[in-house]
Order: sequence, then C-alpha cells, then structure tokens
Amino acid sequence: MLELLGLDATAEAVYREMLTDPDGGVAELCHRLALPEPVVRAALHRLADLALLRASREQPGALRPVSPERGLDLLLRRQEEELARRQQELAATKAAVARALAQYATLRADTPTGGRERLIGLDAVQDKLEVLTARLTTEVLAVMPGGAQSAASLAAARPLDEDALARGVRLRTIYQDDIHDDPRTLDYVRWMTGLGGEVRTAPVLPPRMLVFDRSTAVVPIDPANTRAGALCTREPGIIASLVALFEQTWETAVPIAHDRDGAGDGLGADGSALSADERELLRLLSTGLTDEAAAKRLGISVRTVRRQMAVLMDRLEAASRFAAGLKTAQRGWL
Repeated sequence: MLELLGLDATAEAVYREMLTDPDGGVAELCHRLALPEPVVRAALHRLADLALLRASREQPGALRPVSPERGLDLLLRRQEEELARRQQELAATKAAVARALAQYATLRADTPTGGRERLIGLDAVQDKLEVLTARLTTEVLAVMPGGAQSAASLAAARPLDEDALARGVRLRTIYQDDIHDDPRTLDYVRWMTGLGGEVRTAPVLPPRMLVFDRSTAVVPIDPANTRAGALCTREPGIIASLVALFEQTWETAVPIAHDRDGAGDGLGADGSALSADERELLRLLSTGLTDEAAAKRLGISVRTVRRQMAVLMDRLEAASRFAAGLKTAQRGWL
C-alpha cells in the first residue's frame, strides 16, 4: 500500500509488526512474519534509512518505530524533496539540450529560418514528410508532374498515404496525363482511389508541391532535380498562392474514376488510350468553347482541331458532336 512512498511490502509488514509489538526482537519478527532473518534485517535497514525507525531512549541499542502520523509525513516530505530535485535536474537537462541544439543548428543546412526550412537530400525530405503526415488532420494537396513516378517514390509514399487515408484525411493529387502510359503509376493510383483518395490528371502541371492542412507546404529547391532537396515553408502568403494554384489546376484537370476494367482511366472502348492533346481538346470543347477558341488555347490550327474531332467521332461511331459528347461521358473519357 505504501510502495508509492518508497516502502516495499516486506518493509511495510515489518513496520506494522513493530507498531503492534515494539518490544519484539528480530527473532520474534522472523517467527511472526515467517521470514528468514536476512530478509527481516534488510527490511529493518530500509526502515531506518527512511527514518521510520529510531534509537530507543529507554532501551539503548534498540530501535523503536516512529508513529504512523510522523512516519508517513516523513515519507511524503522525502518524496516531495526527491520530486523537487528531479525537477531541477530536468530543467538543467532542458537548458543543456537547448544549448546543444543551438550549437548543432549552425552545422545543419536544413535549419528552420523564420517560416522556412531547407531539407537537403531525399532522406531529409522523407523524414519531414513522415512528421507532417503524422500531424495531419484535414487534407493534403499534391501536384506530381513528370508522368510516370519512380518505384522508390511510390514505395516511400504508400505508407504515408495509407496512414492519412485511414485517419480520414482527404488526399487530392494531380498527375500528368502521361501516367496513363505507365502501368506502375496507374496501379498506384487505382490503389489510392480504392482507399478514398481523389486523383485527376492534366496535360500541363505546375511544379511539384505538397500542401498539408493548408498551413505547411513542401516544394522542390530545384524543380528539375528533386534529389537536391526541398523547401518546407509555413509562410501564409506562399501557402495561399500555392493553394490557389492547386485549385485552379484541379478545376481544369480530368478525374480518374476507380474501377476494375480500366474505364475512367482515359481508355477507349477498344482499349486504346487517349493522347494528352485529345484529352485536352475534349475537355475544352465540353466547356462550350468554339473550335477557334479551343485551337487558340491549344496553340494549334482550327483545321487540326476539326481533324482530331473527326478522328474521335469516328472512334466513338458518333454522327454528331452532341452524340460524341454523350458517348465520351459514357466511356469515362472525361
């Protein structure tokens, strides 16, 4: 019962027996408690260390138990003194750690400065992504340009995405249209959408970015070389600009539906994939743009727009553009 105050069960039993019969000796304690003499003597030493026993004034050389009121008060004071000592040690340790971190910071290239932190190398980036994912509460916005993603990149992202989705975090990712030519990336996308992730594709994307809970963003230091590291920023102005850029890209990107036969992945009924130009042309025309306006947006001639539409209508076996629009929607091309 008094173990929290530093008194083990055996010592407490000896203390109780001595309170019951203060005149009993070691032999009598051993008999009443059915304990060997070394154990009883060890308990007596412990009681003396805790000041629960003191020298008798009536019997020189004998020990007497202090009263429970006095004894428990002594134990409490001892615990309070120990706690105060440990708090002082903890404060000193914290100060030492702070000094060490300050010294170490001068040696690191990825030391946070203001609202920014440079992450040098892929390992530093992965470590930061793991920390940010663990703290996620709401959503992640991701832009992944470059078409096919590397096996290493997908393997590193899988446990993080799985953890976030399992906790109800919303994941929105935009890939480049070229992923339709890469089975490995498509398999990953199907896996992620199967867990509730949202994926869209677009022919042209802004540089790679990850935005966590609209409060922290990670972008590459050099967009042409992601292995160089990344910049982690919490600057509100930068975050707001990145979120606006993502939302604009998301609005014009094409959703990827999740199903087993590949419909919704940009595949035609005959199994052939749409090119990036065909996909973008269909998207623009579906918004109501004229051939001329679509040609201007794509940087091609009106004749090319009409030729591509004629090819698409032939593939769809559509007699009119209206019918082509219906069949395009039915096949999940948009």
